Amino acid sequence: MSKQDKLIIFDTTLRDGEQSPGASMTGDEKVRIARALERMRVDVIEAGFPIASHGDFEAVQSVAKAISDSTVCGLARALDKDIDRAGEALKPANSARIHTFIATSPIHMQMKLRMQPEQVIEQAVRAVKRARQYTDNIEFSPEDAGRSEPEFLFRILEAVIDAGASTVNIPDTVGYNLPHQFGDLIKQLIENVPNSDKAVFSVHCHNDLGLAVSNSLSAVLNGARQVECTINGLGERAGNAALEEIVMAVRTRQDMFSCDSDLDATQIVTCSRLVANITGFPVQPNKSIVGANAFAHESGIHQDGVLKSRETYEIMRAEDVGWSANRMVLGKHSGRNAFKTRLAELGVEFSSEEELNDTFARFKDLADKKHEIFDEDLQALVTESNLEAENERYKLVALKVCSETGEMPTSSITISADAKEMQCSAQGGGPVDASYKAIEEMVHSDTQLQLYSVNNITSGTDSQGEVTVRLEKAGRIVNGQGSDTDIVVASVKAYINALNKLEQTSAREHPQSADV
Repeated sequence: MSKQDKLIIFDTTLRDGEQSPGASMTGDEKVRIARALERMRVDVIEAGFPIASHGDFEAVQSVAKAISDSTVCGLARALDKDIDRAGEALKPANSARIHTFIATSPIHMQMKLRMQPEQVIEQAVRAVKRARQYTDNIEFSPEDAGRSEPEFLFRILEAVIDAGASTVNIPDTVGYNLPHQFGDLIKQLIENVPNSDKAVFSVHCHNDLGLAVSNSLSAVLNGARQVECTINGLGERAGNAALEEIVMAVRTRQDMFSCDSDLDATQIVTCSRLVANITGFPVQPNKSIVGANAFAHESGIHQDGVLKSRETYEIMRAEDVGWSANRMVLGKHSGRNAFKTRLAELGVEFSSEEELNDTFARFKDLADKKHEIFDEDLQALVTESNLEAENERYKLVALKVCSETGEMPTSSITISADAKEMQCSAQGGGPVDASYKAIEEMVHSDTQLQLYSVNNITSGTDSQGEVTVRLEKAGRIVNGQGSDTDIVVASVKAYINALNKLEQTSAREHPQSADV
């Protein structure tokens, strides 16, 4: 496609998506998702914020090493230390981009930065020039552009493009804009920035008013040729524009859009499930494109219409986004090679023979409990194996629960803490409540349970249950995940996983947490 025909897909699941409370990912998990994004032919993968922590730096570096086809991007404030750190992390990348930003709205400049507009322009230009020491692929974002004065945006964008920014991204940082308003802003910028033809205009919309996708599409109709989005719309607060919705809206309505992406849409459902599994943020059944009900028809009128002609009630084919793709179903008689091969097809590579053997043993245990093992089960096994490998302080040793009609449920749990076993029994309103009370009797975590969620990984009564718990302690929020065919065991695994995450002390700096 030509420059005007091509819509660039910039995925920020690994960076902005990770800023959802409790959605933190390990380095290995980021690489797994990045490989899935690369298979889907995402153009740019924003892998993280390298200055945020040593762990973030290593994760961006690992993604840069693992990815060869997509461009790998690192975020940096308009600060020398941020840009240098991003440049260092991206050194191994086959194709690298540095994404630097500074706030431009009056309220941000006055209240957060405490800088004059001319100072902001000067710092933005300096940041772009410094980033060019590491790569020619530079993106600049005027943070909170949706509430910035257009005339000031004209000036700062002209300056950063002159300094070498090849992409200028217009963020609706707080999800404040309406579609017609945001589209008109993009049109104004393209028409009034003298050197606008020398850069790709991008948009990054948040979903605080539920308008992230609408605003992004309005921007594309008005000349934007890059959209920043996330799988499942993951992101801080109400989330970001959902990649799957952007891609399929543009592709389905080619009568309205004069551009299209290169994305392999058949990978969408697989990638969606992987992200949901790793982050512990399940997809709601009625979510467009990737929800379980997205292509389901219950109404008799609808069913009759679809049977006669699919197009009567379906504007796109389920198989085009990955719903009907043939999948290898594994079972108890499947061998180690078939297991390893299928995981490789899902983008999972084992760092050692020991890791492969451990995960294969878990697979065999699961195969004894359920007849068919699907891709979602395999992804859950790998995620659980990674969680246990990286968070070792607390481990479940044994669990016994008694739940009887008319009697108070009792749970007896044995866990190991720093290789020493502890045992406790407790009663509760149900077996899960009793189990959590027993754990707290032993660990005294002083946490608040904010969320307890149960979802089935696949269909059927023998399906694994996937449990997500959200714990809060002293302002820190973590999600814990656990899966098992026994929902009480899955619940205990999730709670212990969350406790282990709270034990980690590595601090992350939020991109907006310090003045620039």
